[in-house]
Parts: sequence; C-alpha cells; structure tokens
Amino acid sequence: MAEHVIAQNPDNIQWGYYDAGLSPVLTVASGDVLEIHTEPGIRTLESPIRERASENLRDIAERGKRDLGGHILTGPIAVEGAVAGNVLEVRFLDIWSRYDWGFNVIRPLAGGLPEDFPYSRTVIVEIDKEANTGDWNAGVKVPLRPYFGNFGVAPPSDFGRVPSTPPGIWGGNMDNKEFITGSRVYLPVFQDGAMFAIGDGHGCQGDGESCLSALECGMSAKMELIVRKDLSLKMPRAETPTHHILMGFDPILDNAAKMALRETIRFLGELRGMSKDDAYTLCSLAVDLRITQIVNGVKGVHAMLPKSILDEGVC
Repeated sequence: MAEHVIAQNPDNIQWGYYDAGLSPVLTVASGDVLEIHTEPGIRTLESPIRERASENLRDIAERGKRDLGGHILTGPIAVEGAVAGNVLEVRFLDIWSRYDWGFNVIRPLAGGLPEDFPYSRTVIVEIDKEANTGDWNAGVKVPLRPYFGNFGVAPPSDFGRVPSTPPGIWGGNMDNKEFITGSRVYLPVFQDGAMFAIGDGHGCQGDGESCLSALECGMSAKMELIVRKDLSLKMPRAETPTHHILMGFDPILDNAAKMALRETIRFLGELRGMSKDDAYTLCSLAVDLRITQIVNGVKGVHAMLPKSILDEGVC
C-alpha cells in the first residue's frame, strides 16, 4: 500500500465536467491511500471571493480551462486493475476544511426559490476550526460537517463530455451530506482505470441545498480507492457505520424517490434474499427517504436503511 498526495492546480483538474476521453493525472494501485487538497468551486473569481482566494485558486482561475460547469475537480485518477463492470469503493478516512473561510452564493434563475430571489448574493463564511463552526454575521453559527459534494468516475463513452452539475450513474454532483469521514461510496465503473475525480468541498449543508450552494470551501481528505470485482452495480450506493444509503436521481423529485425505493428493494433482495413485498413493507416501516438536493436540475433522494435492524455491525 502506497500513499499519494495531490493538490489541485491548473494542470490536474477537469473544471466543470466528466469525460471518458481524458488521460489520467495520477495512477494509483487499488487500496492505496490518496491525500487530496482541493480549492472551492468557482465559475469566476468574483468579489468577495477574490479577496480571500489563495494564490493557487487565482492561478486556476487565470490558467484553468473551464467547460460546462463550475466545479473544480481533481482528476482523472486511474486505479490499476479497474475495468468496466467493476465497482470502485471510495473509503473516506478523514475530511477537513483546508482554509479558515468559505462562501455561500445565491444566483438568479437557480436554487429552490428562483422566483423569490432573482439576484446574485455571495457571502463569506468564517470557519472556526477549533469551535467547528461557520459564521457569516447573521446572528447564528452553523456546525461544520465536511464532505465532498462532487466526485465520480468517467461516464460511459457514449455519454461524451457531461457537465459536473447533475448527478448520474457515474456519481457526480450527488451533494449527499452523509458522505463524511467514515463513509464508503460505491461507484459502477465504465472505463478502464475507473478514472476517478473529486472536488466541491462543503463545510456543511442541509438536505436540499436549498439556495443553490452549501458552505463552499477548500477541502482536504485522506481516502482509499479500492477496486471491487465482487460487486456489480448500475447505480451508486453508499454506507456509513450506521446506515446503508440507496440513491435516486431524476429531474422530477417523485421519480427520484421511486428510484431510491426500487434501489432499496433490490438491495434487500441481494443482501437478505428478501421478497419484494417484504422489502417494500420494510421501506415503509423503517427506511427514511431524504431529499438530497433540489437545485442541480437532476434532483436527488437518498434512502437511509438502518444497519441495526439487519443486525449488522459498523462498516
């Protein structure tokens, strides 16, 4: 097992997209530890972000090549031995805020209430790492719960270059606040090497990500990338020490909820041999459906299946 350290710079990013045709910026072995340092996602280096931006973020804004979306993703990172049909397991060992600041943005024609907020607003959020809070002088402080909103593998070749904005079968902009330290995310692989990319650090977020953005901030993490040849998936799945997480993505929220339910029913059949009828009943009695996000065009719902009712230990 080896350890690799990579920090975002203009030469190792895919800014705003996923693309199966890219060459890897780094190749790792399955099970290697990756320490990654990312910058906050931006479309342009506008005020007041400009005043707090690192020299590296300024360099990315000047020399980086953005296309389709605003998420600055490090990658792609190839994982040796991964081939189409495998699964890439991403184990988040530790995640922490890189800087003492982040930001939140409202943009016109976007977010959960675009008709009520037809203007732009960007606020700097001060991060107190010792107190583990964020504060933007609104009379309230929010607890930090850092995670990455956007990561995934290269999509199928027929998809071409896809924007970083929506989530999909490759992962992408899932914005699932449960993907914190200790979580594991499982992604279906469509290309040799998997071609993993990650960015969009969030200091914290409420389910829904209602105004369009979370606490957007530079983020660091240690993770393991593991090729799983014993699994086969059509959709991303995840687990925490306490829950299995099954996901649904669709422009219509009802359809995203149906997808998450169907994924849960399928998972229970695979895991426990449970009939569809019993699994559907269990969903109604013990599984929580949560709105992941409503602001990325393709909306998300995630089903939280408690491990305790399945008599499982921690992951």
